[in-house]
Amino acid sequence: MAEDGGSSAFATVQAGLRKAAFTVCVLACVLIAFCYPPVFIRWGNFELKTLIVPLIQLIMFGMGATLTLSDFTRILKMPRAVLIGIVLQFSIMPLLGFSLAMAFGFEPAVAAGVILIGSCPGGVASNVMTYLSKGNVALSVTMTACSTLLAPVLTPLLMYLLAGTLVEIVFLDWVINITKIIIVPIAFGLIANSILRALNRRGRWIDRVLSLIAMAGICFIVGIIIAGSRDKLLTIGLALVAASVLHNAAGYVLGFYGARLAKLDESSCRTVAIEVGLQNGGMATALAINTLKDPLAALAPAIFGPWMNISGSMLASWWGARPAAKEAELKPGKKSH
Repeated sequence: MAEDGGSSAFATVQAGLRKAAFTVCVLACVLIAFCYPPVFIRWGNFELKTLIVPLIQLIMFGMGATLTLSDFTRILKMPRAVLIGIVLQFSIMPLLGFSLAMAFGFEPAVAAGVILIGSCPGGVASNVMTYLSKGNVALSVTMTACSTLLAPVLTPLLMYLLAGTLVEIVFLDWVINITKIIIVPIAFGLIANSILRALNRRGRWIDRVLSLIAMAGICFIVGIIIAGSRDKLLTIGLALVAASVLHNAAGYVLGFYGARLAKLDESSCRTVAIEVGLQNGGMATALAINTLKDPLAALAPAIFGPWMNISGSMLASWWGARPAAKEAELKPGKKSH
């Protein structure tokens, strides 16, 4: 694979996936949060929930540090594929989130959280899953970069349209918070990456450190949210898990076949499926806590996020063992191998 923005991190994260370290750590934090909630609620007089937004910003900085300017400008080389992917992402997942929230009859704050996770852009994990799936990595990285840039407008707009009757949505507050929590840290990460590359100081150890920080941060955030809403999860936890599985699976299927209907090649179809199916759970968590200001709204991201990583790794392993059919093989009159 050619070196591009974030590609040097793939080998590191791939190794982590093979060892199932991330999944095991998340499950361990969930178990501890359920059995011993105080561990993730307060240390002395310090409330751990105040760490959620700074941790998300640190994770977003790490995401930015895996990107280069070419990841954003690459849209000029493949505008059609990127546009198709982003349209599918910001239409399928928000509508699925709204439909499932209504079908399960979640209370307003929880329902808003389900819609929120569907209205967020793709996360950096989607780039790794695409690589493991033998998908179009360049397309994946560009889709993630472009959808994240569009998030300050599209995420508040979708929340206003789909969740505006459930919770109060102040459009400008959302724009400001997404910019502050997501865009600014990513921009600083991008700048730092550019400086290090210019100075020839961009070693692979940086990717390993950022990967470990991201995994530890996400595990800690999940633990804090689970511990803070443990009693509520005992009543709606199974329903949220079911909604998570349905939302995620439908995203993969509709994303893949939506791209197929648009006549993208097999490798790009896999990429779009993963980009559509995997959302930025960290962003959803931060917005639930900092903008909606309701811990119940953070329950869906806390459940959906870990499941997306588990299902994504399983799908990546399955696709990774099956080479993508070449574009010529998909044309009428050609037999697929």
